[in-house]
Formats: sequence, C-alpha cells, structure tokens
Amino acid sequence: MRASVFMRNLPLLFALASPALLLAQFQQPSDEELKMTADPKAPGAAAVYLNVEEVANDPLHYQSVYVRIKVLQEKGKELATVQLPYMQADWKVTDIKARTIHADSTVIPLAGKPEELLVAKTTNKEGEKLQVTRKVFTLPSVEVGSILEYRYQIRYDDNHFSSPDWEIQRHYFVHHARYAFTPFKAFLPGSQNATSSYLIDEHGDPVNTLIWWPILPSGITLKADAAGVFHLELTDIPAAPDEEWMPPIEGLLYHVKFYYMNAHSATDFWISESKRWSKEVDHFAEPSNSIKAAVAGLIAPGDSDLDKAKKLYKAVQALDNTDYSRKKSESELKQLKLKAARRAEDTWAQKSGSSQDIALLYLAMARAAGLTAYDMKVADRSERVFDIGYLNFHQLDDDIIIVNIGGKEIPLDPGEKMCPFQTVHWRHSGAMGVRQSANIRGVAISPQQVYTDNKVVRTGDITIDAQGAITGHFNFIMLGQGALSWRQTAIRNDPDELKKQFDRWLVSIVPGGVEAHIDHFLGLDDPEVNLIAIVNVHGAMGAATSKRLLLPGFFFQTRGHQPFVNQEKRLEPVDMHYGDQVTDQITYHLPANMSVEGAPQDNKISWEGHAVLITRSKTDPGQIAIVRQLARAFTLAKPVEYQDLRGFYQKVAAADQAQLVLTKAPPAAKGN
Repeated sequence: MRASVFMRNLPLLFALASPALLLAQFQQPSDEELKMTADPKAPGAAAVYLNVEEVANDPLHYQSVYVRIKVLQEKGKELATVQLPYMQADWKVTDIKARTIHADSTVIPLAGKPEELLVAKTTNKEGEKLQVTRKVFTLPSVEVGSILEYRYQIRYDDNHFSSPDWEIQRHYFVHHARYAFTPFKAFLPGSQNATSSYLIDEHGDPVNTLIWWPILPSGITLKADAAGVFHLELTDIPAAPDEEWMPPIEGLLYHVKFYYMNAHSATDFWISESKRWSKEVDHFAEPSNSIKAAVAGLIAPGDSDLDKAKKLYKAVQALDNTDYSRKKSESELKQLKLKAARRAEDTWAQKSGSSQDIALLYLAMARAAGLTAYDMKVADRSERVFDIGYLNFHQLDDDIIIVNIGGKEIPLDPGEKMCPFQTVHWRHSGAMGVRQSANIRGVAISPQQVYTDNKVVRTGDITIDAQGAITGHFNFIMLGQGALSWRQTAIRNDPDELKKQFDRWLVSIVPGGVEAHIDHFLGLDDPEVNLIAIVNVHGAMGAATSKRLLLPGFFFQTRGHQPFVNQEKRLEPVDMHYGDQVTDQITYHLPANMSVEGAPQDNKISWEGHAVLITRSKTDPGQIAIVRQLARAFTLAKPVEYQDLRGFYQKVAAADQAQLVLTKAPPAAKGN
C-alpha cells in the first residue's frame, strides 16, 4: 500500500536542495545473460529478475523503477506486461523507456509517449467485490530467451508526498536489488530538515513520525546514511513460496513499507484509531427516530431478544446490497432523489447500500430494539494477514456485528448477502481486527468456524451394467460455507450461467467417462434452509474383464487430489479457510449376474483432535452401499505441525485407492 499524505501550503523558508538520485540507465547485457537457458540459482524457473532498482524522493516528488528480466520459459513471458503501482488521480507517469533484447542481441525498443503506451487494466478475483484498475504497458516481441529491460518515473505535485512500499520478494528469483528513499525534509537529520511545511494525515492531524515496517532476510538491515537517505541492497532473493493452501502471503514476504504517522508506537496508534473508528460507527449507527419507527414495525412486543435479532437480520438482508448488484453513480442517485448513505437511516430510506452500510444499519436497528450490539472491523482473510505491527487501519476491510443475547456473544454477518443468521463468511471468521465492547475499543479476533456448521452430504443412487455403464442421480445437500458460495454465485449470474458453473465443478470431481449435470436447485433463494442440488449422471467407469468389473471404491475420489501428499517440507502456514464435514453415501445397484467380490473396508483414520476419515460398506442382495466421511475440524496449521498433517492425508490418499470388484456368477450347471 502506498499511503499518501498532504502538505499544508505554507511559504518555504528553504529551497529543496537535495539532488535527485539518478535512475539506472540501460546496460549492455553480458554474453552469459544472452545465452542463459536456465538458472542454477533458480532451478526450473520460468524467468528471473537480473536487476531491480527503486528510488523514491519525497522532497523532489518522484518515484522511479528500473528492472531487467531474463525469460527462460513460455510462462515467463507474462512479465512482459508491466503493472504500475496504484497511483492517485493527479500523479503522472512522466517517462517510460523499455526494450526487448533477443538472445541474438537484436534490440526491439518500445516506442511511444507514456500516455500512448499505458492502458487501464481492471483486476478482481472471482466472486470478490473489490475491483482495482491499474495502468499497464507491454514490452514488444518477447520470446523465450529474451531479456526485458524497462524503467519508468512517477511524479506528483508539491502538495503531495508519498512513502514507498518496497516489494522485495517477488514471484520469481531476484539476482540483485537496490532501493533508496529520501523522506520529506522534516524527517531528515540536522539542518536539512529546515522547512516551514508540515504534513497532515487524512484526518487533518499533523504527522510527527516516519515509521518503516521491514520483513527482511536474516542479517539484512535497513540503514539511513548521514544525509538521512535510506538504502537497501540485496542479492539472491528467493522466489515467493508457492505451496498448497497458503494464507495470503503478500504481507509475509520480504518487504519494507514506509509511512508517515501521527503516533509513536503500535499501542498509541491502535488505541487512537480504534477510538476514532468507534466514534464514527456510533455516529453512523445512531438509532434515529426513523430507525426506531422501522424497528417497531418489524418486531412484536412479546418477541424474545433472539427473535428480534432474527427479524431485523432478515429485514436488512432483503435490501439491495450494491456490492452484489451495482453501486449507483452520483448522477443516478441525484436523479432518483437519493444520496450517498451518511447515516443508517439513509440506507433504510433508500432500501440499498454497500455491505458496510447494511452491516451498520443492522447495528443501528439492533440497538434501537434494545439489544446489546457492537461493531467489529476485520481483515478479509482471503486478502491479507493482519499484522498489528503494521500501523495502517486500511488493513481492515469488512464489518461484522456482535450481538449479546442472554450473556452469549453471537457473531453476525448482515453485510454478506445470503449469509444465514448466526453464520459469518469464512473470510471474516478467525479474523483479526478491532471491535467495540462495553468498556474498551481494541484489537480482537473473531470466532473460528465450527466444522459441523459446514456440511456437504452427497447421496447417490447408481445403476451399473456388466460393462460398467452407469445411470443415476445424486442429491448434493449443502449447509454453511458451500451453500453460501453457490447462493452468492447465483446472485452474480443468470440461471443458465449458474448451471454451467456448477457443471464445470462437477467435471472436476466425477470419474473420467462419467457425465454429471445439474437438473435443478432447491432452497437457492432461502439462506436459512439447506441448499440441495439435484444432479443426473450417466456414462461409463471402471474396467471390465471376462470375469470381473473393477470400479473405483469411492466415486468422488477418482479425480480427487488430496493436498500435501507430494510436498515433503513446508515453509508457510496452512490455511484451509474453514473446517467442514463431507459425507458420500452411494448405493450401487448391481447387474443381475454379478456379485460383490471386494469392496472398501470399514476403516477409521484419524489425526487426533484435528481430522478423521471413516469408511463403511454394506452389501445386500443386488446392491452395495458405500459411505465415506471426511471431517476436518482444523482450519489453520503451523509448519511445525505439517508432518502430522501430511501423514494423515497420505493415509487418506492410500485409502481412497480402494476398489469395488464385481464378479460374474458362474453359469448354472446343466442337468444330466
């Protein structure tokens, strides 16, 4: 994150005298670089960074970047599209120079002015609310073996200052990196800091401290020279880890974040920011007369506190959540005689609002109903890992509401469309943030998911013939996070597209040779009931011999990839998002002339206190029923727990190889 601050326009007593740090010029590649086809320091890498240099100078209002990259495989060509950092509207890219150098030394320059080269690219994750538009440019004629070389410069006017974020560890190995930062004059040593200007933060408070948040390799330190310029130089920086089920690692990679702040310590910062935030929440969610009147029309005098909480929750969930539909522009709001929500009553009046608006409306209505309710601002676990040492309130993304009923605190997620009462989206569970309470405002963590609240039961009825052809159907019964995910997908897509997406997911879990298609959903529009998907299947599976039919013992595990099995060591924590319980109950109707010779054994495999796999089978005349249940009670695991975790999944993967073996009955003996 690049945190901007502003300068109060006062007459300068001293001119800015610090010379600009020169951006590195293009350099002639060595013969070794041109001929390189692989890098022994990064075995198998699709590309490597040869050089990275970043310079930031606040007194002279610019940031500059210089990069050289060697493309080693086809995938490495993706680095030809260069994404610039997020910039404020009045910042300007004043210079772009780039070229592609082929392995035979042919040079293809990038021609054009910055305004001609830059295009806007909007990125977002599937199903996520956030969209970010950034500027990109693309180098020409890139081949495997090419060296990519580029530099650009960003300038901002005298009324703006910006502290840099150095993203030191990247997705590819870095051979050499250099960084430099000259802070605003007031934070330079000695007479260099003579200035009548001062910085103010987004709240209008004067800034008194320059803070940096480093995560660096062992033995590497950040230093400022006698002139107050920070320097950092590193070599052989490993690529970012790429492991299954990692938490968001951007905040865990090697980096240095500088920022100007009006606090001297983490404790000061989080106390003051929590108080400020809580005051703003209470102002927005104040139970006005119109809110009280609305609440009176929704609840009855004899309702229990739990009934009140449920009725109010249902009412706000029914509103138009613009994070799932579309946020109206200022002109549209004006045409509809509406306004951007500044108070909870505005959200209720126009029957629409953002996720945050709706969450805080629920808070206002709960308080108007006499309930004890508090706001909690949490970091989105799908986006970031909260770090209390990083003094930036913008780590916190979303609001959940804590309601105290009968002495028990119940977390609710009213801003999350289609989220059932007493459920929160997994992104908001076990999430760090700040919360209100009766006496304090401070850092807290939201409750973890209970694995039994997230269930998928797949019941199937399958008829098999002697060659392995099958027909039948399944009922997918979903409760908790799985149901929430598909309901939110339904909001963002029309019915046909929803079915297509469900069918694509089915392809990834059914055996090869089998087709599975969703017929219809039940309970799609009601988050308080189980979501059921009715699925039809047909096709062929297994292998037939002259006497036997060999079938997979567990229908949904033929394509199933058990995580962690092939990864011997682990560097990063494991984050599996939420605990759950998945149960398969499948009845196979057998051909008339075949019987069961072998089937998956009754079995129990456990990682004590964390996870368990249970399998059972029961044979009756003409059919066999097979049950497989995997319950995972854990969400997070530390690297030191990895060997136990991996051992469990290795045993599960081995058990999943079991087969169902059918044998043909011998022909009846002929009479004399």
